[in-house]
Amino acid sequence: MKAAVIESVGRAVVAEVPDPTPGPREVVVEVAACGLCGTDLHILQGEFAPKLPIVPGHEFAGEVVGLGSQVTELTLGDRVAVDPSLYCHECRYCRTGHNNLCERWAAIGVTAAGGAAQYAVAPVANCVRLPDHVRTQDAALVEPLSCAVRGYDVLQSRLGAHVLIYGSGTMGLMMLELAKRTGAASVDMIDVNPARLETARRLGVSASAAHADELDRPQGWDLVIDATGNAAAIQDGLDRVAKAGTFLQFGVADYATKVTIDPYRVYNQEITITGSMAVLHSFERAAELFANGVLDPEVFISDRIPLDRYPEALEQFAAGVGRKIVVVP
Repeated sequence: MKAAVIESVGRAVVAEVPDPTPGPREVVVEVAACGLCGTDLHILQGEFAPKLPIVPGHEFAGEVVGLGSQVTELTLGDRVAVDPSLYCHECRYCRTGHNNLCERWAAIGVTAAGGAAQYAVAPVANCVRLPDHVRTQDAALVEPLSCAVRGYDVLQSRLGAHVLIYGSGTMGLMMLELAKRTGAASVDMIDVNPARLETARRLGVSASAAHADELDRPQGWDLVIDATGNAAAIQDGLDRVAKAGTFLQFGVADYATKVTIDPYRVYNQEITITGSMAVLHSFERAAELFANGVLDPEVFISDRIPLDRYPEALEQFAAGVGRKIVVVP
């Protein structure tokens, strides 16, 4: 089959690789679409994936075309979105319900061959069947949405909160859509990319700007979310949290990224600084939200690029051009 392969640091190609074979409790999915994510860039940079080469792609959906010998929950022809999380279910963190912090954490498209290919293998337990009205090629959005749902689980958002989001890429825009539906009093957005801010305005952001100084909230925001992973944005966001407010590190930063905090202010103003990593008990809820129209795929997916052009798609994504880019095998 044809697949994208990150062969070594800085090098991605499209190549012929062996067709996958399912284990007893696995299925083979014919991929309809696979989304690109910041994680893919980190893998290309030599981070996250413990071993190269790897077939990337952890945001994908498709049709079941192969069944393991012990699979009874799905049938051939079922359309599914795939949760890429692979947990050991044995370590302390899995046993205490923090599976996303698994000591043996693994994921389809990161440590195992992923969905940037014609076919991919997934455990049957990781597959969520799609309702008839959901287009398979749009359902690659379910995985990033499940990360956003997890983010809001961590935030424990309350009604009437004033929210500030740094970054109006796909994830920032998803957080915007969820904030609107969790009773935020206002949702403001910061981005240096005017085209992306235009999309935020299209989705009904309360206010938008290139810098928080341009916004009128001298007391700060109850919830501040970084969806960039950028050190300057994170540093600025930490200073924008209101008393008793929360800062969520949601964007994926490089390993070397460092910022500073003011411990006395954290103490004196009872500020919470927290993070949200990947998916945790949120994939099925995200699939239901997606099926109920929480996102408009035509707004969120800006480019559908053939798999043959995967390296070009990565370059476009790295340049910040467009919103969600998906490759189509």
